[in-house]
Amino acid sequence: MRPRHRHSSIHRGFTLTEIVTSLVVVTVLAAIAVVMWRSHALRERRGDAVQALLALQTAQDRYFGQHARYASETQLAAEPPAGLGISPKSRLGFYAISVRNSEDNLGYWATARVIPSAAETPDARCEEMRIDQNGRRFAIDAAGEDRSADCWR
Repeated sequence: MRPRHRHSSIHRGFTLTEIVTSLVVVTVLAAIAVVMWRSHALRERRGDAVQALLALQTAQDRYFGQHARYASETQLAAEPPAGLGISPKSRLGFYAISVRNSEDNLGYWATARVIPSAAETPDARCEEMRIDQNGRRFAIDAAGEDRSADCWR
């Protein structure tokens, strides 16, 4: 006959320390994931603005080749050859696209400005991005500070 031991049964379960440690690890990983997701979403939105501005620049170059002047704001959405055929919103809808010409129509500023209601968290760092007829790129934040290096990556 085998002797019976009171404490011979194996306890199955987790200690409070193991549970708390697991919760801390999950919380830290979730916090890192949220920050990385937000960063990715902002880069995607900025890429949307860059794509729209580069498409506008290409359309302006074609228009200039045909008409010896750049298209104006009123010709933004008109189909070529009368206009640029560019939507007044970026492809994903996060930016309003506009163009402003110089007085002699030999220069322009194409602008992509954040549409605040289009995103749950507006991009205050790259609120407005611009490109001119020479390909010079500019960007400003909500306070009007230059953020060109950050926004045009």
